Amino acid sequence: MSTGRRSAGLLLFRVVEGVDGRDVEVLIGHMGGPFWAGREAAAWSVPKGEYGPEEDAEAAARREFVEELGLPVPPGEWIALGESRQRSGKTVTAWALEADLDVESVVPGTFTMEWPRGSGVQQEFPEMDRFAWCTPEQAAERLIVGQRVFADRLRAQVRGSTASPDA
Repeated sequence: MSTGRRSAGLLLFRVVEGVDGRDVEVLIGHMGGPFWAGREAAAWSVPKGEYGPEEDAEAAARREFVEELGLPVPPGEWIALGESRQRSGKTVTAWALEADLDVESVVPGTFTMEWPRGSGVQQEFPEMDRFAWCTPEQAAERLIVGQRVFADRLRAQVRGSTASPDA
């Protein structure tokens, strides 16, 4: 199957009162590891991860949420946010879930890689090294470009309807 790399993720949100009425804040994570250290702009992500043809996207989003935050997925209705193609060519599918989460309770998963490259030394790094609640405007500055659309789609749904989960 030559469909390319695919990722799935879950974007937590909470409804807040904004200047223009109902608005949202979204929970995003700063990507861990040496490549992202010291970067802020376009260095944050929806908690997500790759999956293969043997796993469906919702199951992958649930698995990745648990792996990256070290917490169970909160209960509630998932809202489809559709797909977005990143510059790398990877297609990301995302859902939103209304839930409040204390970022201090997060215990991020880790990955191991050779660092510095060519050194033969394996080091462990957090998949995401910190998390923050952001307005869609803040998320637009922080998220990698291919994921910014998810916060915008979520905001449009929250402002447009109080009950419609359709993307």
